[in-house]
Amino acid sequence: MPEPSPLTDEIPADVKIILLGDSAVGKSKLVERYMMDEFQPRQLSTYALTLYRKDVVMEGCDKPIKVDFWDTAGQERFSSMHPSYYFGSHACILVFDVTRKVTYQNLANWYQELREYCEHIPCFLVANKVDVDMNVTTKSFKFAENHQLEFEFVSAADGTNVVKVFESAVQAAMRFKKEGGDFMTEVLELLDGSVS
Repeated sequence: MPEPSPLTDEIPADVKIILLGDSAVGKSKLVERYMMDEFQPRQLSTYALTLYRKDVVMEGCDKPIKVDFWDTAGQERFSSMHPSYYFGSHACILVFDVTRKVTYQNLANWYQELREYCEHIPCFLVANKVDVDMNVTTKSFKFAENHQLEFEFVSAADGTNVVKVFESAVQAAMRFKKEGGDFMTEVLELLDGSVS
């Protein structure tokens, strides 16, 4: 399993990508699959935040891109911490579990909260755990269409589309940052820097 990066004593990341969704939809396992391409079937609640750092090599870049993946709590009792998760984000991977309908129904809440703090960042919707029942891939999930989100069926267990989604998110995050990102975030970062 990859080791989470400490939050201090690090060179700042080039981009920050957050994962959102209900508890136990597989957010941590998706990051772990992408980081190490291995899967250990364990289910423990993530407390507050786990930060993963990966150097990603992208075509057209002369050096690896430092990407921070923030794995959020996904439990309502931590919702007061969410503004810190969103701050400075460049992309979001929104996850639901195809085996639990309530996690799909809760997407509207997660998406609304995302757009309150990060109005314009790219967002990717993923339906996790398709390995449990591949027939689910024939179903239509209107949430992505209604909100004009890129959508993929994925499996942290067998790796289906995991690398594809994360690479797409990194590329979108870099484009978003290059195009100016979120103006309010930049202003807040400037103000934060001038206070010290």
